[in-house]
Amino acid sequence: MIGVPEGAPLVLDLRLEAVMEGVLVSGTVTAPVTGECGRCLEPVADEVVVAIQELYAYPDSTTDDTDSAGEVSRLVADLVDLEPVVRDATVLGLPLTPVCREDCRGLCATCGERLDELPADHSHELIDRRWAALAKRFGDTDVGEVADATESQEK
Repeated sequence: MIGVPEGAPLVLDLRLEAVMEGVLVSGTVTAPVTGECGRCLEPVADEVVVAIQELYAYPDSTTDDTDSAGEVSRLVADLVDLEPVVRDATVLGLPLTPVCREDCRGLCATCGERLDELPADHSHELIDRRWAALAKRFGDTDVGEVADATESQEK
């Protein structure tokens, strides 16, 4: 429903610190996100700010003995690969169900129109299918149409 557009510019505000075992990278990542509202399906554009903190261990450091393989990121030829850390933090920072507005009411379950654009007294008369045949027999044309649709669905 929501994600960072491919090729979108990210803003990294990072601090790199030399520590005993390697380089500690900490800071924030700001990324633009686009998607659809989870309630009304309108387009949503926002930005997400996530914090990251990762230790990049030196080759042959004591982390080789204390941590299992793949648990700690490694420096490779004095280079830090930020992509996996930034990607994982950004994905985890995305909202599970994005909304266009906090007070978005969503869609009408019967007609599919946006509830925010419909009058406050919007409703649909629903007839119990067991009584639809009687309503059709006694001349309620709207209910008769519902009964015809119900009969065609049963066949």
